[in-house]
Amino acid sequence: MYLGRIISAGKTENGKPFVAYRVSSRSFPNRQVKALEDEAAIIPKEGFEKDIFKNTYIAYNCLKLVDDIAIISNGSQTDPIADKIALGMNIRDALAYSLITLDYEKDDYNTPRIAAVVKGDEGSYEAYIGIVTDNKVLVEKIDDDGAQFISTYEKNTPEDVIYSAENPNDACKFIFDEGDFAEFEHPVCSVAAIFDEKWNISGLNPK
Repeated sequence: MYLGRIISAGKTENGKPFVAYRVSSRSFPNRQVKALEDEAAIIPKEGFEKDIFKNTYIAYNCLKLVDDIAIISNGSQTDPIADKIALGMNIRDALAYSLITLDYEKDDYNTPRIAAVVKGDEGSYEAYIGIVTDNKVLVEKIDDDGAQFISTYEKNTPEDVIYSAENPNDACKFIFDEGDFAEFEHPVCSVAAIFDEKWNISGLNPK
């Protein structure tokens, strides 16, 4: 089954807050994740830079940290969600506002925008996941001890998942081709962050 881009967020099987994102693509597979200390981006591989002129939606910041909060998404909504949170807006409203404002992507497929926000601090943990399509907007709270995933195609409503990962590298691999995600086709790259006193980010770019 082909789901396109996939986001998962919440708490791992062992109770660690996490966010994870996988690029799956049939049209533009020549992409990679560039992970830094407090953010990550999806960019074309070397030699395929001109792909962004074919489709402006294929390169974007996919992960940002604002203090103890992680924001992850499949497009340019990452930055405005992070900006609203940095200015003091609560994470549910920042997520909903940004999805509604930017709306679904105006490409050939009306690709939905998906995103999740997780506040990692144990004393004030919160997690939300959301989507905007050409016919709905949904922002849903994730249970305090659970995890969910959502995708641009097929799985447009959040579904529960058991997320098995101990560290960011494991979290990248899990959403790439393990557990419930193993059956989903055309993985390209993935990125994840796990909160363990602070957020730690990792990216996976298979050779």
